Amino acid sequence: MKVVVVGYGAMGKLLKDMLKDMFVASVAPECKYKSLAEVKEDYDLVIDFSNPANLNMIYDNIKASHKPVVFATTGFNEEENEKIKDLANYAPVLISANFSLGVILLNRLVKEITPILKDDFDIEVVEAHHNKKLDAPSGTAKMLLNSIVAETGYKVVAGRDGYSKRAKEEVGVHSLRGGTIVGEHEVMYCGEDEILAVKHSAHSKKIFASGAIKASKWLIDKPNGLYDMEDVLFN
Repeated sequence: MKVVVVGYGAMGKLLKDMLKDMFVASVAPECKYKSLAEVKEDYDLVIDFSNPANLNMIYDNIKASHKPVVFATTGFNEEENEKIKDLANYAPVLISANFSLGVILLNRLVKEITPILKDDFDIEVVEAHHNKKLDAPSGTAKMLLNSIVAETGYKVVAGRDGYSKRAKEEVGVHSLRGGTIVGEHEVMYCGEDEILAVKHSAHSKKIFASGAIKASKWLIDKPNGLYDMEDVLFN
């Protein structure tokens, strides 16, 4: 498997090192290649660890080449997510808000726990990241919220301010930004006289690169379609 990486930030550089002989080139404004169309070497798959601004460039190239692509970028809006879904008609596409294997298992636990506790427990999501992260709530927090809402139909409330009582049929999400926190996500089920909390803490960005590489190896021979990390781990 030969891989081109879109993005040359902290994750792009780490991914380059961890891919070793599988690495072909980086695509970024500060690199030799500014777009996928400029890459001359042969490659089998694209991993995007950049930002949503690169989506159109990736879309145009993958639509023409039909090469598998792994989207590890977060912060896509609704229109951009629809474009990614459309791209899956032309190539194997895998997208995930988080590539940590532990986080994917956390999300699976949330899907199992929520239907059992929703009637008697209030549910809150708390996430924390470094002070350079741009999007809030994090993509992973949104993934957890989507799982909760799918099981409850609750309204999502971002943060709390003012003077009002918490509604029963809502789930709160709270974002913390500071220092060099790699990533922490906690789902709290708060009942009468008891709390159940499920939490994941990332201590290194290597877990995200490892997960993206695992996803790439899984995706390489799949038919056109839209996949996620649950497909990698459970199917």
